[in-house]
Amino acid sequence: MASLTTFTDDALIALDTLAGHATGLVNPTLRLGVTGLSRAGKTVFITALVHNLIHGGRLPLFEAQKSGRVVRAYMEHQPDDTVPRFLYEDHVAALLERREWPESTRAISELRLTIEYESASGWGRLFSRGRLALDIVDYPGEWLLDLPLLGKDFAQFSGEAYDLSLLPVRADLSAEWRTLAGSVDPDAPADEVTARNLAETFARYLKACKDDSRALSTLPPGRFLMPGDLDGSPALTFAPLPNLPEGRAKPGSLRAMMERRYEAYKTHVVKPFFREHVAKLDRQIVLVDAMQAINAGPEAVADLERALTEILACFRQGRTGLLTGLISKKIDRILIAATKADHIHHESHDRLQAIVRRLASRAAERASLSGAEVEALAMAAVRATREGTVTQGKDTLPVIIGTPLKGETIDGETFDGETETAIFPGDLPASPDAILKPNGNQIRFVRFRPPKLERTAEGVTLSLPHIRLDRALQYLLGDRLA
Repeated sequence: MASLTTFTDDALIALDTLAGHATGLVNPTLRLGVTGLSRAGKTVFITALVHNLIHGGRLPLFEAQKSGRVVRAYMEHQPDDTVPRFLYEDHVAALLERREWPESTRAISELRLTIEYESASGWGRLFSRGRLALDIVDYPGEWLLDLPLLGKDFAQFSGEAYDLSLLPVRADLSAEWRTLAGSVDPDAPADEVTARNLAETFARYLKACKDDSRALSTLPPGRFLMPGDLDGSPALTFAPLPNLPEGRAKPGSLRAMMERRYEAYKTHVVKPFFREHVAKLDRQIVLVDAMQAINAGPEAVADLERALTEILACFRQGRTGLLTGLISKKIDRILIAATKADHIHHESHDRLQAIVRRLASRAAERASLSGAEVEALAMAAVRATREGTVTQGKDTLPVIIGTPLKGETIDGETFDGETETAIFPGDLPASPDAILKPNGNQIRFVRFRPPKLERTAEGVTLSLPHIRLDRALQYLLGDRLA
């Protein structure tokens, strides 16, 4: 892959890193990036992480908590005043009070959680109590998929976008845009109405690819799906033009306009996002809704594999040396987490984990060569179901029990959002490669409401239940709380 940065970008990143290192000597800080494609559960993960640490949740595999070394965890003002704050209070209220899933990530946000702890070594405890500022940076994975564009010119972008649009799983959705794009002359005079029509048609095609029935993941440019404050701006009023002739664009032509706006998008949207946020991260978790892709079929799974490979290739991976760490940060641990493990029986969790490891294998191999660690995990940051068994004839079937969201259907039954029910989800295939083949999955997938929280005999509400959130915390933070 071509370099994502220029010499000027690297110089700016070095200055930012040097300033952050000076601050970190006084107040040790770990910047954790949380990303994933839509509906993967980024907001839920952050909310559950903060809630469990603040309220001393059940985290038996998070060593610092299990051993009683975490003295307290509390929120502080975030250091970046220009970045929106992650609305933890609103999100936790949605989960606990209304039993609703919080709104999805639409833009970047940040939260600082400070953890005070006792060192694991007697020597460390002799001097002072440990303190770690955890800066959690939440951003849409769709924006991360823009980073590979930094290494591609407009012709390359157009050619790859057109080739993807011809895939069988996309062809019907892209037909309107391909027809319109094929009818315009790239060398014709630039026309704002034509440019807007092309951009809007291309954006509709990308949004249609996100529908549950397709569940596709590789959909750059990401701001076409989540424009934020750029909605309607010239920086988003462009689209690929297929079958471009070789050579330079004719001055004043439609192609010249599209190329200029594409380059402006990279310069003013993608590069600042990389430099100001991604390049500052120490650890990263990528959340993946593999269940939805498996439900949608092998084409969606293959597209998820493509997206994961591109996403992981964008991180600055590796171990940072003592001197190089003064001017350059690298991500030394990446966790690929398959969410919604509570939607299947625990007997299939290892299979879900193996599937995600298979999908990320190419990218993980590249990361390991740089010295970074990549791990895969099946988890549920908030567990919405519990397990049980039902008898069917002579067979005893493992089931999951929960309250399906209103409007969810299975076998012709539509749920009202209030009634608890038992569902036999089926089994994931024993071989991860089977999900890339037709009829390779046998699962029954519906979405559930958040759980009612348990109360103790004394009336104390317990923390949010989860599956392997403690393992995720141990991998991402454990060594920094030693």
